[in-house]
Amino acid sequence: MPPQLQHLDIYLKRLGYAAAPAPTLDTLRELQQRHTAAFAFETLSTLLRMPVPVDLPSLERKLLHDGRGGYCYELNRLFQALLQDLGYDARSLTGRVVMGGPEDALPARTHRMLLVTVDEVRYLVDVGFGGLVPTAPLDLDSDEVQATAHEDYHLTRHNGDYLLRAEVGGQWRGLYVFDLAPAAEIDHVVGNWYVCTHPDSPFLGQLFAARTGPGIRKTLNAGSYALHRNGAPSERRELPDADAVIAVLREELGVRVPDDPALRAAIEQRLAQREEG
Repeated sequence: MPPQLQHLDIYLKRLGYAAAPAPTLDTLRELQQRHTAAFAFETLSTLLRMPVPVDLPSLERKLLHDGRGGYCYELNRLFQALLQDLGYDARSLTGRVVMGGPEDALPARTHRMLLVTVDEVRYLVDVGFGGLVPTAPLDLDSDEVQATAHEDYHLTRHNGDYLLRAEVGGQWRGLYVFDLAPAAEIDHVVGNWYVCTHPDSPFLGQLFAARTGPGIRKTLNAGSYALHRNGAPSERRELPDADAVIAVLREELGVRVPDDPALRAAIEQRLAQREEG
């Protein structure tokens, strides 16, 4: 199978590799941890109510050349291509996000993640789940609590479905439900179209961003910025205006924010809505 990525060397360099690493489990762990630290989760496009292209040339341009981040349909699509080009057995899955609601809810399949098989062991791999993105592969067939460099995670199975939970502040929170049904690219195109255009999408007109680092997570929700350190209380501050939000996106989250008056206006509008709420 020919390489899918046109700029594999740039991608690897961004992740700290001078050459393609061997497709081992240790490499997969390192790649996932480095990826969530190198590429921010961010929804600037959906804040502006713009279509979000998810073809590989567009993703390479946005993430590798324009200095932007993205959400699951972008981050996990690009990461899947990277893994496949390196020789991994990696295919996509779809999930239903239940975070913040009942675990038995039945929302639309609006999350994209990966199933990666290494030495006949199956792993859930995800680099696109915002402020609670797993930072290590999770053994799909393990009933044990699985530690990462950040939170602990737990996969449970019921009637053929899997539920992923994360331990946050001493409590287990459901994140998403999924099965192993094969997903075609058109399934992701449809899911992505819903996320970036449908009036009921939780991302439309909203601003979310997140990035990891050694023992830390940084998250932005509209004008609320938080720094979460392993084993320590979270530090939060409210950002007063668009300039402060853009500064956090650039300086803390590493996003090359477009110099676009429409973006500044959209941020101010979102902050005003927060105050009214």
